[in-house]
Amino acid sequence: MKRNFGMLALIMAFWFTISFITNILGPLIPDIIHNFNLSDLAMAGFIPTSFFLAYAIMSIPAGLLIDRYGEKPVLFCGFLMPFIGTILFACLHTYPMLLASSFIIGLGMAMLQTVLNPLQRTVGGEENYAFVAELAQFMFGIASFLSPLVYTYLIRELNADTYVAGHNFLLDLLADITPREMPWVSLYWVFSALLLIMLIAVGISRFPKITLQEEEKSGTTSSYLELFKQKYVWLFFLGIFCYVSTEQGTSIFMSTFLEQYHGVNPQTEGAQAVSYFWGLMTAGCIVGMFLLKLMDSKRLLQISGFLTMTLLLTALFGTREMSLIAFPAIGFSISMMFSIVFSLALNSARKHHGSFAGILCSAIAGGAGGPMIVSTLADATSLRTGMLSILIFVGYITFIGFWAHPLINNKTVKLKELFHKKQTLP
Repeated sequence: MKRNFGMLALIMAFWFTISFITNILGPLIPDIIHNFNLSDLAMAGFIPTSFFLAYAIMSIPAGLLIDRYGEKPVLFCGFLMPFIGTILFACLHTYPMLLASSFIIGLGMAMLQTVLNPLQRTVGGEENYAFVAELAQFMFGIASFLSPLVYTYLIRELNADTYVAGHNFLLDLLADITPREMPWVSLYWVFSALLLIMLIAVGISRFPKITLQEEEKSGTTSSYLELFKQKYVWLFFLGIFCYVSTEQGTSIFMSTFLEQYHGVNPQTEGAQAVSYFWGLMTAGCIVGMFLLKLMDSKRLLQISGFLTMTLLLTALFGTREMSLIAFPAIGFSISMMFSIVFSLALNSARKHHGSFAGILCSAIAGGAGGPMIVSTLADATSLRTGMLSILIFVGYITFIGFWAHPLINNKTVKLKELFHKKQTLP
């Protein structure tokens, strides 16, 4: 692994960039509603919907593109599409362009994450896979933690009432190309610069040939048809769908909830709460790695589910201080759910693991469905009622811990599985 240290560092930079860009939506929702005069939350919910639909659409074609054209062209296109998407919105900041930008970014991110998981295994070596995957998850979490803080910094420094030119060259540059009434758009210029650096890095780098393992290969049509006939496939598909709905439904609307019910400034404390949500999720993944050594994975899933439901109810009905603590803490309590459900699902199948993994990854469309369910209910009733629907998602995930398929051997849930598929999420 020593001779590939530079390539591993580059892959970690790729993961950082992906997470830095894709997990910022929560703090932006209040600004988007205000600046575009959106009449309801459902219109704001279309933004994550456009991203996750693109992600679901591109996941399987991205694997076929890797087989046909190789790793480097897919990596380059994977960064080029988000670069185009961010530039478009940074230059033409309208609501329709934001939807189009989110869709284009989603297409690119699906391509990137499809190629990066097997690439990091090839570069780091099979014997180091658990460590490399853990490091990638750590970088993913750090970026998710930092991006809301960068947002808060830019909002503060570029505020039309307080900005003073001449103190910082980069801030002056951003101020010149960003609408004064929409300082958050400056983030898209930051994204564009970061993506340009990644494009240059991909262009000048040489990548090893990837040999896909069984669970990374796309299956045949017959294997998919055979799996679709199995009830447990749909049950686990729904489990992944519910997890992503929970994660995105919470992270996207928590800042808006805190603003509406507790008067929390979404550009400061609200953004900080989202930052802590992702930071605690990273910490939870690391803690979960050790807990799985000590206890049954299904029992751990049950405990995580009950804890999450308790925290959600506290966040929705508690005081301002309780909500500011409970919302970020949900990131910690759900951190192990995706990996456990995914591993239990694969361990329940005797064959066609690659096809099954592809089906499960398509359930990431829950990132589109969850926010739309929450926002639609919120418009019809209230945001508190809308976010209560997340209890149903969490309840189903918890129930998996009780009915998991008898083929499952919980001892086979390994570190490799814990971190491998978690990185398919944006």
